[in-house]
Amino acid sequence: MKLISKTLQLFVLFLLITATSCKEEYPELEDGIYAEFITTKDTMIAKLFYNKVPVTVANFVALAEGNHPMADEKYKGKPFYDSLTFHRVMNNFMIQGGDPTATGSGTPGYKFTADFSSDLKHDKPGILSMANSGGTNTNGSQFFITEVPYPSLDAFDADGNMKPCDQPRVSCHSVFGELVKGINVQDSISNVKTGAGNKPLEDVIITKLNIIRKGSAAKAFNAPKVFEEEMPNVEEGFTKLKEEAKIKADKALKEREVKITAAANDTKPLLDDYASKSTTLASGLKKYVITEGTGAKPKPGQQAMIGYEGYFVDGKLFDSNSEAIAEKYGMLNEQRKAAGAYGPSKMKISPDEQMIAGFKEALSTMKVGEKAFFYIPSHLAYGERGRGSIQPNTDLTFVLEMTEIVQ
Repeated sequence: MKLISKTLQLFVLFLLITATSCKEEYPELEDGIYAEFITTKDTMIAKLFYNKVPVTVANFVALAEGNHPMADEKYKGKPFYDSLTFHRVMNNFMIQGGDPTATGSGTPGYKFTADFSSDLKHDKPGILSMANSGGTNTNGSQFFITEVPYPSLDAFDADGNMKPCDQPRVSCHSVFGELVKGINVQDSISNVKTGAGNKPLEDVIITKLNIIRKGSAAKAFNAPKVFEEEMPNVEEGFTKLKEEAKIKADKALKEREVKITAAANDTKPLLDDYASKSTTLASGLKKYVITEGTGAKPKPGQQAMIGYEGYFVDGKLFDSNSEAIAEKYGMLNEQRKAAGAYGPSKMKISPDEQMIAGFKEALSTMKVGEKAFFYIPSHLAYGERGRGSIQPNTDLTFVLEMTEIVQ
């Protein structure tokens, strides 16, 4: 009887142990690889995109689990991220961590070339991405988590073309995960008080960074092996992407040149007609009124809303705040469009404004409702120095429209 009782007790204990060991962590999460950031501000969980950017995920996972093949000896055999801080925090931008020196310049003893996916973008809060010092091959252990969308950090442009990441001031950061839990924790970290270098005055610490695997594919992901075997393919892939990007860029440039030429050929006869009907003012500025204005003339110092089209004398456009005109010439700027920056611009009617002399004089002759053509000789434009795409001693033409006085 005692033997049966003892056996029963052992069986119950076995069931308890089995039930405890089989208890699934975060059962609501779907299959995949996750990073659990346990911080002094609470816990965040990010899903890692190991199928799309395997090298970058393998780098992060191997560091977190202490088995990265390239890590400095002092970091091997122990979880790299445990006890590190979020050393750089910027509200309405991101929180950055992963630097063992907490200075922004620390590394795990190596740098690597990250892989990228055009499908992964900095398009929402909670995006987990690699921090680097420029280019594609300066990645190490540092990462950041966004608080807001930040498309300028993407490695691909809006058309899916690889940006020239190896050029100065071009940001290319590899997205490799996104928060699925704890977005409020990210927000609380981004709002802490900071000092010099956007460093929190009171440390926000990653007390533990756990890697959670769910499903057979995730459990089979061997981070050190993936990193070593796939890394050579990343460089080869970049070479191919650069070649494809150049082909696309050359094709787009030719198409744009054709579009500009066609638009210029369409516009030049009209500009020539306006010029032939123009009146030459004392300064040398020429004016032709296309549409008579019926409103008031701004007083010096007042501001007016102005629509403008700026052309070279051959009919080619160099700038305009008209979306339709920019589109016609293949010069539509998508970022400008997204920012709502097309349409009449506010301009001050004053001889003291920082504008070319001919443009200031042209505005001073107009009244509300008027649309006019102006021919600005080079001495009233950018003169012998030129500016940007405007060569020295270049005459310019403008079509201006004053829509209203705003001050």
